Amino acid sequence: MKIQIINGPNLNLLGVREPGIYGSESFETYLPLLQARYPDVQIDYYQSNVEGELINKMQEVGFQYDGIVLNAGAYTHTSIALHDCIRSLRCPVIEVHISNVHQREEFRHRSMISAACKGVICGFGLDSYRLAIESIVKSEE
Repeated sequence: MKIQIINGPNLNLLGVREPGIYGSESFETYLPLLQARYPDVQIDYYQSNVEGELINKMQEVGFQYDGIVLNAGAYTHTSIALHDCIRSLRCPVIEVHISNVHQREEFRHRSMISAACKGVICGFGLDSYRLAIESIVKSEE
């Protein structure tokens, strides 16, 4: 089984950026814990601040992998292009957010990509990624 985690803009700053919202752990520190928890699953990681690069990565893996865990960051609330890309893929995409976006600013309450995704997980910190991976693994059993 292969799962691709894709993080969008500013998520390269996890551990530094607003630790009261996003925590103090970097994703590079968290990723090995995920990989150790699922030793039979190839978990790959990609991050970009550029919308088109996120689309390119999803198109690259979306027909070969068993699932994509996508935290599109602020593009969640603005990108019809990401929505259209997700709809074109064969593998399921799980939308993930570290914080509970519904407890935050009003503009974060609307997702342009949720309707194209298999599901949405938010508000569980970095554990949101584990929950998304768990859903993909269980759906393949």
